[in-house]
Amino acid sequence: MLKIGITGGIGSGKTTVCKVFELLGIPIFYADTVAKLIMHTDPVLKDEILKTFGEKSYSIDGDLNRAHLSSIVFNNETELNKLNALVHPAVFRAFDKWLAIHHDAPYIIKEAALLFETKSYTMCDLSVLVVSPEASRVRRVIARDGISHDELVLRMKSQLSDEQKMKLADHILFNDESQLLIPKILELDQQFLKLISDNDH
Repeated sequence: MLKIGITGGIGSGKTTVCKVFELLGIPIFYADTVAKLIMHTDPVLKDEILKTFGEKSYSIDGDLNRAHLSSIVFNNETELNKLNALVHPAVFRAFDKWLAIHHDAPYIIKEAALLFETKSYTMCDLSVLVVSPEASRVRRVIARDGISHDELVLRMKSQLSDEQKMKLADHILFNDESQLLIPKILELDQQFLKLISDNDH
């Protein structure tokens, strides 16, 4: 099975791209959504978070105390790296289980904001980078998440630049509103299916 990684900076439109692939019947593993979920459900991860960040990390009912964790890791790269070092392996475990369920698909997609930063692109056969002008990204994210411009800039700085990612990506989709995106996605779908077909012969 062909494994495709899709990534892009915050507000680049990578989720929109994935939704189009989903309409084509391709299973999508949304790594960032899964990461939030397993912090509530993975007993190994919960135990590690409690040991690392203290018993205030979860309520008596076992719910994640996001405010407590955020207060520790926000603007503290060392503490954020500690949290990521716990969460990322748990996401990889969840991905392996998910793959087993979707083994009949022609190919699957893993959507992850930190595909290159976490080196998880090495677990994929190909990678796709969605690139969008910074002004468009800022406009989209502030409208979508209601966060301040300063907080957004901090988030952007925590990721590799588009220039760095472009050196690592196998395919690049430009979401700059000057060209139609869907035909390019359909073209990629055909390329992936042809690659699978060629490998089967």
